[in-house]
Amino acid sequence: MQTRKLGGGKLEVSAIGFGCMGISFSYGTPLPKEEGIKLIRAAVERGVTFFDTAEVYGPFVNEEVVGEALRSVRDRVVIATKFGFDIDFKTGENRGVSSRPERIRQAVEGSLRRLGIETIDLLYQHRVDPNVPIEDVAGTVKALIAEGKVRHFGMSEPGVQTLRRAHAVQPVAVVQNEYSLWWRAPEGNGILAACDELGIGFVPYSPLGKGFLTGAMNKDTRLGEGDFRRNVPRFAPEAMEKNQALVDLLKRVASEKRATPAQIALAWLLAQRPYVVPIPGTTKVHRLEENLGAANIALSAADLRDIEKAGAQIHIEGERYAPPQMAMVGREAPPRGSGV
Repeated sequence: MQTRKLGGGKLEVSAIGFGCMGISFSYGTPLPKEEGIKLIRAAVERGVTFFDTAEVYGPFVNEEVVGEALRSVRDRVVIATKFGFDIDFKTGENRGVSSRPERIRQAVEGSLRRLGIETIDLLYQHRVDPNVPIEDVAGTVKALIAEGKVRHFGMSEPGVQTLRRAHAVQPVAVVQNEYSLWWRAPEGNGILAACDELGIGFVPYSPLGKGFLTGAMNKDTRLGEGDFRRNVPRFAPEAMEKNQALVDLLKRVASEKRATPAQIALAWLLAQRPYVVPIPGTTKVHRLEENLGAANIALSAADLRDIEKAGAQIHIEGERYAPPQMAMVGREAPPRGSGV
């Protein structure tokens, strides 16, 4: 597996990481713990060194699976987790965003315990808290780094100015945002430009459009109970029917490259920046192998121009999240002294 460097070269990881969320959370029935552990270890055996989890996945359960799976190879892997929600530790109830300094410290102690590690390699703020100045958040993480409990600071779905303000207090190593051929907002909202300028790595989550870009779904697909995509506008049958044009484009390019649509979607991301590291998730070993195969596919400048030209003719239907989730992305944190 090829590697890439994030955060100004300070963090080296496999060119394709593994998003572990779906093992325990969001996509219907979770995998049994032992199967999840086997899948993560299969990723390690195939060269993956970058694993992404969060306390809210489960909640808590996903970190336990990831920690147990990686314990024997701790010195060979980079583990990323996230804080940012007010979760009741007894009931698991998610009461909304919270990045109060004391809550960050609670989250970190819980994550360290569940993961069974002494230091979190990469700690993200999961979503910006509109009630806490980002300087207080970044300052708390800076202190945790000084204490040896965290190595690198990351942010997920921040507003551009909030990212800059955080970076001025504690350098941000990585930004994690949704990014794919069917969600290209980071190209136009200033986030990728800020990463270019500040030397920040970029980790696309949902790089396969929450499964749609694999070509395994269509307007007749019926999502199971507990699958969050049932409430996502982009997965309404009429939206999937219109968005099939993008999958058809990927299939055409894939046939020319003797690849799969998923591999072309990931190879396209890898071609965007040398510091882009997608983290596709899966619950199946054959899909894991398919995803990792994307690192061996080279898209030429002509290929990229063709994809760009054809993609420009396709209008993507539907929002990527339901309204409550959309309200939490791209937020700006309040300034210090604003009285929030």
